[in-house]
Amino acid sequence: MDLLLLADPSEKLIAQYLRRGDCYVAKTEDGDFVGVYVLLPTRPDTAELVNVAVDERHQGNGIGKALVLHAIDTARREGYRTIEAGTGNSSVGQLALYQKCGFRIVGVDLDFFARHYDEPIFENGIRCRDMIRMSQDL
Repeated sequence: MDLLLLADPSEKLIAQYLRRGDCYVAKTEDGDFVGVYVLLPTRPDTAELVNVAVDERHQGNGIGKALVLHAIDTARREGYRTIEAGTGNSSVGQLALYQKCGFRIVGVDLDFFARHYDEPIFENGIRCRDMIRMSQDL
């Protein structure tokens, strides 16, 4: 749960999508959990990649990219034709990562975070208000 909370501060929302999706983890050779993501079926032939998180002590080592690429490969092997992801307007690094992995911006869900979270979220000195929606054909 600690890793999941790095990417989403709402335990309530995490619990909701964990019930509907599959959770994947990255571990060190010693068995320590260092990364996580959830692959969530959303519509026929479509899965959404949610809650990609890497332990802060292990960031910058390619684990996030490996998780995103694993999710794309997993969705493809499971027969999905599209994979989607969403991230905050203030998540500059995540926006770059998803695009490096082949995702394209397809829309903006205005005030998503203001509607779904009780407390304001700030990243990189920017208030996170809007969800940037991204997609990739498989």
